[in-house]
Amino acid sequence: MTDQSTPPRVAVIGAGYWGVNHVRNFYELGALGLVCDTSAPSIARIKEKFPDARLETNLDAALNDARIRGVVIATPAETHYKLARRSIEAGKDVLVEKPLTLDVEEGEQLVQLANQRGAILMVGHLLEYHPAVLRLRELIASGELGEMRYIYSNRLNLGKVRREENILWSFAPHDIAIILRLVGAWPARVAATGGAYLQPKIADVTVTNLEFASGIRAHIFVSWLHPHKEQRLVVIGSKKMAVFDDVRQTDKLVVYDQGVEIVNGEPVMRKHSGTVIALEAAEPLRRQCQQFLKSIVRRERPITDGESGLRVLRVLDAAERSLASGGTPVDVMAKEEREKGSGGVGE
Repeated sequence: MTDQSTPPRVAVIGAGYWGVNHVRNFYELGALGLVCDTSAPSIARIKEKFPDARLETNLDAALNDARIRGVVIATPAETHYKLARRSIEAGKDVLVEKPLTLDVEEGEQLVQLANQRGAILMVGHLLEYHPAVLRLRELIASGELGEMRYIYSNRLNLGKVRREENILWSFAPHDIAIILRLVGAWPARVAATGGAYLQPKIADVTVTNLEFASGIRAHIFVSWLHPHKEQRLVVIGSKKMAVFDDVRQTDKLVVYDQGVEIVNGEPVMRKHSGTVIALEAAEPLRRQCQQFLKSIVRRERPITDGESGLRVLRVLDAAERSLASGGTPVDVMAKEEREKGSGGVGE
């Protein structure tokens, strides 16, 4: 996993609904230095599950400890910028949960600061470490699916409703990250529509459309007002189609040799049963945690580095502006080309 027999020590800031999973993984990897949370119930839960873990209620305990080399921020999204900035300024490497921040300018500042300080800045785009997504990238790169034509993603549930961010910022970062990685380019335009039904001005349902200069289209449907859980990504290629269904316990990735061909001027359907793609049995979060430890030791950029998080943040910002205007498309490519010098999305 790393270049040393003893992994670097990390502090997990935030031990709530998702943070507890970070605690478990770094504990099992022998890298947990301390857990910091101001919630008495969260502290009590960690104490019960990991009785020998060091527990603190003040971030300074982690930032002032020279033995702590990395900080994992698993707190509400509106606190990400402040906590990540303090951690980088204290000389720590940082893994911050998605989204990187709730503001593009703040995200830019974090990336710039990390570059200036030589710090690792990593974002928790968990699904980029999922065996199915990694295998799907290989299938696309090999030409198995042919030319990509259309991608759609549904992330739906009757789930936890947040007050600090809408469904777009809560659910869609995962899908935007995957789509940008699979397409390998910036969208030319982004348009989003949705509705707020539970709380004023906080959308519960959104549909975001991404249009790429290559002609590829994608849409992302997210909702926490849905009768059942659905996490499905579909990639339509010129040769074959692939379905990644993360709700399924088995057979999560299936490739279908299906499509429509024009024969003598007439459309002819081609249908065959799907082929299940064998996947490595690996927990995506465990892989993500291992990548963070490896990046700390080797000083190498992770796949989901700060620049990756910033790319997702810019697309989210464009979608949010479109949502606020009632669905008016927002041009994003020209801005990114000026800033990056290219329309591409690198590794």
